[in-house]
Formats: sequence, structure tokens, C-alpha cells
Amino acid sequence: MKKTKFKNISLILKPTKIDDFESIISNLLKWLIRKKVNVLISIQEEERISKIVSGSTLKMIEFCEEAHLFRETDLILSLGGDGTFIGAVRKNKNQIPIFGINLGNLGFITEFGKNNFYESLENTINGKYELITKPLYVIKVFEQENLITKDYFLNDAVINKNDIARMFRLNLEINNEHIYNLAGDGLIISSPTGSTAYSLAAGGPIVHPEVKAMIITPVCPHSLTHRPMVIPDTTNVKIRITGQGESVTLTLDGQSAFPILPSQFVIIEKSKTKTISMIQNIDRTYFNTIKDKFIHNNK
Repeated sequence: MKKTKFKNISLILKPTKIDDFESIISNLLKWLIRKKVNVLISIQEEERISKIVSGSTLKMIEFCEEAHLFRETDLILSLGGDGTFIGAVRKNKNQIPIFGINLGNLGFITEFGKNNFYESLENTINGKYELITKPLYVIKVFEQENLITKDYFLNDAVINKNDIARMFRLNLEINNEHIYNLAGDGLIISSPTGSTAYSLAAGGPIVHPEVKAMIITPVCPHSLTHRPMVIPDTTNVKIRITGQGESVTLTLDGQSAFPILPSQFVIIEKSKTKTISMIQNIDRTYFNTIKDKFIHNNK
């Protein structure tokens, strides 16, 4: 099947300055304009970009509101780290393909390095690319039986205590079956994609992203029997705070947070409708990334 050629390309930029940022962005913008694609960037970035490029290059960039940027684009270029990529995912309501460029050392989700992406990007623009599709996971917060909040995550949902050095208690159910009452510092519900993030740091397993699973990882549990679990992604997880007067926060992908009250409960499951599409780096494998991240970069 003939694949889409990309004409309208949006850039999502890491919000903080990093080494070589100006030269990378300047070279990329000039290259994109030479390829005769339409470049869209958030209007909030106009002042920063105007300090990097000028003249005819600057005039060829369309600065627009984010809603327009995500609505009118064919391809999103995420330039930063995994956090920048996840931020693009969270704003990408139309499931536009994302080409992730890591401006640091190495990312798990961003497929391309800052020094070797041009050939792949040119192939992508010309319709020569492979897509990876990943599911998003949905959280629903209920007050009694009334839905009050609904949101999505790619990596993980974390419930933790607001107060420093204090445990809290929660009740965990899977498919309406009681699993345990947890006392500890928190609980992480992770996708396989997010298994190498906070879940891994808390003692959870590395799970290959093609495994259809969710990972439940307690954070500093007050019991030796509460260990990480890998469960099918066809199940749903229900969490209820059992302590009275507990001050607890639910955080999604480290980017969106809101309080959970003892009168509320949370349902987490794989979304049946929401996915993301990523341009695949055919020269990169998952296990090679694992080795690079945890062995070669561990200096």
C-alpha cells in the first residue's frame, strides 16, 4: 500500500535550552524549507526561534496556536527527550504520526539520535517509513458512581502521598477481585513502554513493549509480600484510598497531576480507541537500546 507523503510538519521543542540547541534547530529548519515542506511551530516559540534563524528562513515558518498546529499537521517532529515526546503525545488528539529526535544521549521512546536522523527523515517525508503503533491507557476517577475525571497515559500512572516520609493505604482490585491492601509510599501502574521508567527504578521488571501487559509496582511497600506484578492488558485495575484524611495525588506520565480523595476511586485499563503512531528507526532494536542505556551509558 502506498504510504502518505508528509507536507505539513510541526515541530515540538524541548522547553529548556540544551547544548547545540541553536545549531540543531537552525540546520533542521533550513533543511526542511529546502525540502519544500510547510513548517509549523507554536506561537509561544516565536521569540526563541527568531533568535536562532532570520530572514527568508524565519518568514517561511508558520507560527500558530497549538490547537491549530496539531490539527493541521501531517507529521510531528518531537525534539528533546522522552518527556518532550510524551508531551507531544498528550496534546496529539488526532493521532498524527510522531518522529522522535532525542537531543540528549539516548531515549527509550524517541527513536532517532540528533546526529543521524536526516536520512530517515527524508525517507519519511517521501513516504518511505515504518510505523509503530502503541496503545494508550485510560484512567477514570469516580465519586461514588459518577465519572469526574478521564485522562490518558503512555508510560505510567502513579499514586503517591503528598506528605513527605508518610505512608498511605489503598485497596487494589483487578477485574473486581480484591488483590491486597497496600501500605506504603505509592503505587505505579505502568505500560510495557513505561516499564523502564519509574517502575524500573522502584524495583519493577523490564517488559518488552510488544508484550500485552500492565505492570503494578508498589513503591516502598510496608510488607515483603507486596511485590511487582505483570497482568494482562485486558484487565482493569481499581484503586481506592482507604485511609481517612489522606492527601494523595495521581500523576500521569509525570506531566499531569490531580488529587484523589478517600471518597473517590480510580479505574485504569488499556484504551480501546486511543493509540499513538511513531516513525520507527529500522536501524535500532529494543535490546540494543537496553544495552546502550544501562551498560554503555552507565559511567
